[in-house]
Amino acid sequence: MKKLLLILLAFSLLIPVVLSCAKSEKTDEPITLTVWTHEDPNRTRIEERYVQEFMAANPNIKIERTTQSATKNIELIQTAFAANQGPDIFNLSIEDEYAYIANGRVAPVNYQAAGYKNKADLINAYADGFLDPVTLNGEIYGLPMELTNWCIFVNKNVFRSAGLDAEKDYPKTWEDMMAISEKLVLRNGDILTRRGFDFRYPYYLVAFVPMVEQLGGQLVSDDGKTAIVGDEAWLTFLRYMKEWGPSGKNLGSPTYKNARSLFNQNNNDIAMATTGLYQEGRIKAENAAFYDSGEWMVVPYPKFANAVKDVAGCYYGHYYLVNAQSSKAKQAASWKLIGYMLTHSEEYLNEVQLIQPTKALFNSDSYKNIPYSDVFTKDMQRGHIVYYGANSAQLQNLIRAAVESVMLSGETPEKALAALKASAQELLEDK
Repeated sequence: MKKLLLILLAFSLLIPVVLSCAKSEKTDEPITLTVWTHEDPNRTRIEERYVQEFMAANPNIKIERTTQSATKNIELIQTAFAANQGPDIFNLSIEDEYAYIANGRVAPVNYQAAGYKNKADLINAYADGFLDPVTLNGEIYGLPMELTNWCIFVNKNVFRSAGLDAEKDYPKTWEDMMAISEKLVLRNGDILTRRGFDFRYPYYLVAFVPMVEQLGGQLVSDDGKTAIVGDEAWLTFLRYMKEWGPSGKNLGSPTYKNARSLFNQNNNDIAMATTGLYQEGRIKAENAAFYDSGEWMVVPYPKFANAVKDVAGCYYGHYYLVNAQSSKAKQAASWKLIGYMLTHSEEYLNEVQLIQPTKALFNSDSYKNIPYSDVFTKDMQRGHIVYYGANSAQLQNLIRAAVESVMLSGETPEKALAALKASAQELLEDK
């Protein structure tokens, strides 16, 4: 009898454990996932369909997808994570999101949930190197929603109106860019009513640091110990930006509307803009007549006439990441959703002109047949991944302050450089 009582007691103690295990393994409990991403009407159109398809196939999972401007998205995600209330899934440009990886705020990829056999299977699916920015200590923490590099979009109509032939006269050097912009610009007093070209001012690491690298400078030394390397290269760059701005030749400024956002309308207010392959999809969606007119073209990223390195604009990735504070069930559901969306790489390319850097996509006719995809491919080969690290967002803000000080506040390039070097070095040493 005593033995029987002990057996019954042991069995009774096992019951809660068994029930607990069964509960933890249950996969059909209701789950709500929050997804925060930057706005793109074309991408929203197809991704909202993917979300509906996914919820139909997984009725226990509800998806709440919200979009903001790219800049606002950065701010909202930073604020939410500071309050430990970040979304389950989010994406940012790698230079803005790497800090979340480095600081342990995101979960590693769940390979099986995302649709892969294992880590090796995932790595084999992507072109070499494109998972490196989201790999830390052997773990992969994100999957690329898009890989992007920027070239120069040219409006042939505007060139023609100034007596120029875009096919022959497009800028090959930054010196050309300034000279041609002087011919294209229109003003009402000091106010620019038409710009020949203007820069992507918020994105200093992607679009401006390569200009410095062409001249032999570096953002950070090869050993990672010194910030802002090559004084003369940085001074030449800052002098160029000062001459470009309102106190110089008055060709453009961070205070004007982003040139890329004006280009599609063909309203005679911008001749050239720096942007990515995705712009083609936006032109087609926003102004089909202009898209079909043949009056636009894409040309390579310029370099300085005395460049010592042939460097194109950086390429960068927007990677889907999953919040490490989300429950394990939510994490698995998140990677399942991400994996499902990313099985549509050719539709992302054909409908939105976004590149997901899989080996299959790069080798596809869909990619090769996109207008000017060869220009982007060649420039990608001339470029490199944007600088990313725990301090990349802060470094970008420091460069922004230096550029805006010489363009808008009358600061000398020498003083701006001294302040940039001191602040960047301090930041590098505090990492």
